[in-house]
Amino acid sequence: MRDFSRRSTESELMDEDGISLAEFRHCLKSLEIINVLTLAYRPTLRWLRREVAKAGPSPVHVLDAGSGGGDMLRRIGRIKGHLNLTGVDLNPMSAQVAAESPSPGVNYETADIFKFEPKLPPDYIVCSLFTHHLDDERLVEFLRWLDRRAGRGWFINDLHRHWLPYYFIKWTTALFSRNRLIRNDAAVSVARSFTIADWRQLLARAGINGARVQWVFPFRLCVSYART
Repeated sequence: MRDFSRRSTESELMDEDGISLAEFRHCLKSLEIINVLTLAYRPTLRWLRREVAKAGPSPVHVLDAGSGGGDMLRRIGRIKGHLNLTGVDLNPMSAQVAAESPSPGVNYETADIFKFEPKLPPDYIVCSLFTHHLDDERLVEFLRWLDRRAGRGWFINDLHRHWLPYYFIKWTTALFSRNRLIRNDAAVSVARSFTIADWRQLLARAGINGARVQWVFPFRLCVSYART
């Protein structure tokens, strides 16, 4: 049995070069289906609705780091309020795929998130299934970046490293998915993800106090920080 006591360093095929736009598009569309079936959007949307409500009629800028095909931002756009939405992803194909399902008020950028200079300072920064792509050193840097850049707060939505979701998604994708990226990366993502103890250690290394780490059904770990 695989060792789940520490994060895996196995790479994901999605992060490698040589992937066609058609294969990448199919992967993102498949991920959206998986996210719907696993209720993956719910924690981010629930947290953001509460935060946006605090702003009242004031405009709110939400930045999605690692926005992929824009599926999270399309759902955020349905939240009641005056929202400006920006998605940033390093892979230029992400913006291409996102543009195929346009959503009013959403702007997609291709950039390294650590070098990205938004035209409008973000009030809230969210990310979903992004942090497990980073090693610990880079993730500590990302946490510090979040804390500097997010004016009002930030929310991380990622996976819980555990044998049950690992083998469930591994067997399920082997049976039902034809996409080689999904068949490989879905289980690897779980192996690269986190425990509550991991997040507490990473937050301490980043020097961030007051963040909340929460387990959310089914097998999600969310980390949030809101400025009062």
